[in-house]
Amino acid sequence: MVNNGKTRGEWGDMTLSPIGVIRSPYRTMDEAPFQGRFSAEEEEIEICEDYSDGLKDVEASRHLIVLYWGHLADRGVLQTVTPWGPEVRGVFACRSPSRPNPVQFCVVELLRREGNRLVVRGLDAVDGSAVIDIKPYSARMDSVPGAVIGWFEEEDGG
Repeated sequence: MVNNGKTRGEWGDMTLSPIGVIRSPYRTMDEAPFQGRFSAEEEEIEICEDYSDGLKDVEASRHLIVLYWGHLADRGVLQTVTPWGPEVRGVFACRSPSRPNPVQFCVVELLRREGNRLVVRGLDAVDGSAVIDIKPYSARMDSVPGAVIGWFEEEDGG
């Protein structure tokens, strides 16, 4: 595969190292909500001791961006049907958890920090999912007023 004159191997070794694990009541992808914002469940993000120094001042944030690995996802899926309609969409045009690299993204509410554990609400992760990264969410920097997903707006009527 060629992209901008590079083949897949020319980007070097893209190794991810988990920084923690998600403790969740959801055991399967079918149990998890299709978007974390629709979940009232409290979940826990346990950060590995080696990375716990990176949590300094995290409790100053009300919301966090959590990137995690969808370990139960089907990595061979390129097209899917969304919860909003019968049309088939490309995975890069929707938020399907099954995709070639199942990097999942969720904005959560940080309820509290207990040492190297973060108690959050609004996460759609399955229990045992590896945490890749955590970043503070800022409505001023991360929200894009007027942003749309064209097909979703048409189907949703919004």
